[in-house]
This record gives sequence, C-alpha cells and structure tokens, in this order.
Amino acid sequence: MSTAVHTPPTSGPSPQAPPGRGRLGRLTRGRGEDPTWVRPALLGLLAGSGLLYLWGLSASGWANAYYSAAAQAGSQDWAAFFYGSSDAANSITVDKPPAALWVMALSVRLFGLSSWSVLAPQSLMGVATVGVLYLAVRRVAGPGAGLLAGTAMALTPVTVLMFRFNNPDALLVLLLTLAAYALTRAVQGASVRWLALAGVLVGFAFLTKMLQALLVVPAFAAVYLVAAPTTLGRRIRHLLGAGVALLVAGGWWVAVVELVPESQRPYIGGSQTDSVWELIWGYNGLGRLTGEEIGSVGPAPGFGDAGIGRLLGAAVGGQVAWLLPAALVLLVAGLVIVGRAPRTDVPRAALLSWGGWLLVTGAVFSLMAGIFHEYYTVALAPAVAALVGIGGALVWQRRGRTWARLVLAATMAGTALWAWVLLARSADFLPWLKWVVLAAGVLTAAGLLVVDRLGRRIVAALLTVGIVVGLAGPAAYGVQTAATPHTGAIPTAGPAMSGATGTGVVVPTGPGAPRPGAAGSGGPPPGGSNGPGLAGAPGNGAATTVPGGGGATGGLLGAGQVSDEVAALLSEDASSHTWAAATVGANNAAGYQLATGLPVMAVGGFNGSDPSPTLEEFQQYVAEGRIHWFIGDGLGLPSNGGSDAASQIAAWVAETFKSETVDGVTIYDVGKPAD
Repeated sequence: MSTAVHTPPTSGPSPQAPPGRGRLGRLTRGRGEDPTWVRPALLGLLAGSGLLYLWGLSASGWANAYYSAAAQAGSQDWAAFFYGSSDAANSITVDKPPAALWVMALSVRLFGLSSWSVLAPQSLMGVATVGVLYLAVRRVAGPGAGLLAGTAMALTPVTVLMFRFNNPDALLVLLLTLAAYALTRAVQGASVRWLALAGVLVGFAFLTKMLQALLVVPAFAAVYLVAAPTTLGRRIRHLLGAGVALLVAGGWWVAVVELVPESQRPYIGGSQTDSVWELIWGYNGLGRLTGEEIGSVGPAPGFGDAGIGRLLGAAVGGQVAWLLPAALVLLVAGLVIVGRAPRTDVPRAALLSWGGWLLVTGAVFSLMAGIFHEYYTVALAPAVAALVGIGGALVWQRRGRTWARLVLAATMAGTALWAWVLLARSADFLPWLKWVVLAAGVLTAAGLLVVDRLGRRIVAALLTVGIVVGLAGPAAYGVQTAATPHTGAIPTAGPAMSGATGTGVVVPTGPGAPRPGAAGSGGPPPGGSNGPGLAGAPGNGAATTVPGGGGATGGLLGAGQVSDEVAALLSEDASSHTWAAATVGANNAAGYQLATGLPVMAVGGFNGSDPSPTLEEFQQYVAEGRIHWFIGDGLGLPSNGGSDAASQIAAWVAETFKSETVDGVTIYDVGKPAD
C-alpha cells in the first residue's frame, strides 16, 4: 500500500482523474501516475473476487427456491417478468419489487434454467461492487486505500454469502455502491448529472428492496448540500432535481401496477389488500420498524433482541462486524484530521457519506422490532470497507505524529482482539487461528507505535502483516461460506457459533428439517428431477400443516424434494390447465414448479397468509378447470393478523375431493369431485 494519501482538490475534476479518464470502463486500464503495482493488484483483486464468488456455485442448487421459481416464471411469460410473479400464470407476485428478478429472468431466458443461470448474475454483481468501491475510495484516498477497501468488501463473510445467493440484496448493494460513487463525482464537481444519476440508482435500488434503499438518502443529500463547490441555491436545485430522478426511477413501476385493474394483473404478494402501496409502507416498510407486519411469519419478539448491541451479538457479529469497530474509530479519526478543511473538502464529504450510510442503516438494523435476518447486514459492508480504507489512509499519512501512531496501534490491537472474540464463538472452526491473529495483532500494534523510526522495507512488511491480520478472520469465514452449500430463505455465513440463537423464525414441521443455510439442507442441484431441499430455522413457534396433509415435502422457508413420479403426475395433461397444481405456501409451490417447469399456484403467497386466492375465487378456478391438482402437504402460517383463506381452501379441498398418496405426498385431483 502506498505510504501517502492523495487528497484531490476540493472542487473541479481531480487531476488524478481528468474528464474521460475516471469512467467505469477504465477500471482495469490503470493510470499513468499510478505505481506499477496498482494495476496487477487491482486485476488480482477482481479475479480473486470472481473466483471466490463463482467457484462451486451450483452446489447450492436453487438456493432460495422462492426467487428461483419466480425467475423461471419471468423467463416464460413477459407479464410474470414485469410484475415479478411467482408463476408464469400470474397468480401472485413475490413479496418484493421485481428488479432483482428481472436480471435473473433475463439470464434464464438467455442461458436456460439452471443453478448457474440463476446464481451467476449475483456473483458478477459482487465483482462489480468490489470494483466500484475501489473506484469510489481511490478518488478520495488513493489506490492503496481503494485496494484495501475492495479487499475488505470482497472478504466480508455475509458479502461472500449474498453474492453466491439469489436474494435481492446483491443487486441492492451494487446499486447503492454505484450511487455512492456517483455522489463522490457529483460532490467533486458540483455536477447535477452525476447527482441525478445517484438519484436514479437509488430509485432502482428501491425497486429492488423498497424502503431499505432509502436509508442512504439522508446522508447523501446532506453531504451534497454541505460540500458541493457551488452556491447554496444551486445545491438546493440540484438536490430537488435528483429527488425527481429518484422518484421517477423508483416510482414508475409502482404507478403502473397501481393503475392496472386488479383483475388484469397478479395479486401483490405480501399485502392484505392487493396493493403495492400497502406493501411499501406495511410489510416491507414501517412494519419492519414497529413489528406490526400484518401477515408476517410471527410476532416481533421472534426476531431476536433488538438493541444497540445487535450487530455485535453472536448471531450477527460474525457476518459483518469484523471491521466495524475499526471503521467507527477511523471515521472519527478521519473527521478530526479534516476538521479544519474547507467546506468543499472531498475526503470529509466521503467520510460523511459513507459514515452516514453506516450509522443510519446500522441503527435501523439494530433497533427494528420487525422481521430481521442476519444476511440483511450485507448492506453495511460497503460502508465499513470504505471507512477502513479512507480513514486508515488519512491516519497512516500522519503516522509521524504520536497521536496518529497511537490510533493506528489501538485500532490494530482492538481489531485483533475483536477477531479473537468472534473466532472464539465458533470454537470448533480453526481453533488455532484466533491465537495467531491475536498474537500477530499485538506484535503489529507494537510495531506501529514506532513505525516512524523503521526503514521503508520494514514499514512495508509491517503494513502488509497488519492488513493480513485484520482480514484473516473474515477471510477464513468467507472461504468457509463459499465452500458450504446454502439453501432456503434465511442463509447465514460462516460456521455455526455458540450462543447464536438465530432470528427466531418459525420452524416448518416435518421430519429432518435442518437449520437454515446448512450444508446438506437441500436436495441435489438442478439437472436432476429433484428440486432444492427443505430449510428450517430455530425459533419459538411451530408452523401449521394444512388439512389433509401427509408428510411435509416443503416448508415455510424452503422448497422440498420432488420425486420423478410426482413430477410426472403433475405434468399429465398440463396444457389443458392454467396451473398444473396448487398448494399452500410459495416455497412449497416453488419446489414443484422448478421440478416440472409448469405454473404452480402458491395459495396464500410466501407465508400462506395472503388472501390470494379467496375460497370463492379458488372454487371458480376449479369449476373452470384451470387447476388440475391440489397438493395437500403445503405449509402456511396465517399469523399476526393475516388471512386464513389458505386454510379455508385446504379444508374445502379435503372435504370435497378424493386424495391419493404418491411417494408420501398427499395429492387431490380437483377435476374429480368425491362421491
């Protein structure tokens, strides 16, 4: 790493990045003024990230079958693509906006349905995120700081997890990191175009995961209002324009869906009133903060102990918090260093934008009383990595001063001690590593106290050892995560930890349900006739089986295995029906849909608690011959005020139609009423 920090001017284009030279397309082409090691180091970082995110990717099968089935549906039908429907016949949408599904569905259309076509786009997003973060940090703190930030981002365990998985979080993180880069460019030159681009990117992030995307907006807006090198009036006008860009980019899909009559589009999953607006503000919005999520998988107390220490606790700490204390210390130290800089100081603006991202999002994750899962914390990883890179570079530049050496030494020792704590929580995983990290960290911290007296080569070696020590823990967890198949709705990174009680979501009943994200919790990867496996989670409640059910083949949080015999039966005369089958719960339906390639109605949506369809609507579908089979082993949890329509439908089917058992699955031919 360079021993000096480059600080670009506070206004106008950076001489290190003249117009046309700082674009994303020049990521791997280097710059003439860079040291010779920068380009190969960057290429190595990107190649290593790609290897980490892509190697053995298909071992996770369909990963989150809920989204894999929706991607399959979108590849078969353009209406399902636009709305983000669970099935190609457009019964109900997933409970998120469809931007992430658009990417996966296009990949499936181009390359066919497979584990790789579903998961690889997220891995490529991960490599792109690492590259964009490097660019953003490099512009304000030099290439060494950019490489450090990119490496820290690439190796964060929850980052490795989510860039090898098909939840929407991968696209969310990429879009927000791109927005932060655009903001940096906007602040440097008071550029309305770059600021508008940042607004557009946040808008599309909203179409990925709704209100979570907006958590960065307060910090981004405040930084531009304070630091952009132009008059206050222009800064305000620029922000208003960016707000309009955000509103248009994030609101056009919402407006279209709300304007289309309900009878001409699928039901909006996750809502109780068939409304995107309700989904935004309820299940995916304020309900996450208050815990008042109608139709959610359980009451708020089931999602862990909300509080300021949540991010450092046993369930979350190993996911993302390895460098969190260091990031906070270096944020404060960096702000002290630039405290007397002009209003337009670019490093201070960067510290405030990344710091605001971290503090606001971290506070929300810590205190939210509604649904919270460990993997959400991937949204913190870019901010943590950027602050370590920028703050660390600013302090390192001043290592000739006693206070700076004290900060460096304390940060190094604290990071090593915190890594020891985190590694000790997984006592059976590389038990020697925590002692090596602690010892090396303490010795490196001692060396940093006298770094101003050491020769250049010793300083370079000391810096290298310090970086290795700081990243050894998350790297070990990250590699373990990449080597472990993950399936189900709530995967977690790293090895099992003592004291981690999970997020308390409900366990699907049925024999042999493994913990979420565990190796062996899924079926064989795509290519055979079986779908992905069942995934459960430790919790404080029990899922309810619908009437008429036999042994559960799927669950609330993961799809079940589907035998050849069952898949063949569901495929019989499929062209004569709109849906090959129907069953309660979207994950259960996903397993059958992925196994057959045919539309399967997810009665009640994800939780089985959405009023879609109603009993009357379902009876009409049956009367019209639009549904062939009903699978009676689905799971649903109509709790927390959700609809019981799914239970009514299952009871009516059990009372009205004859059942048969095929490979342990209870199935009804709803075209043949019982005598």
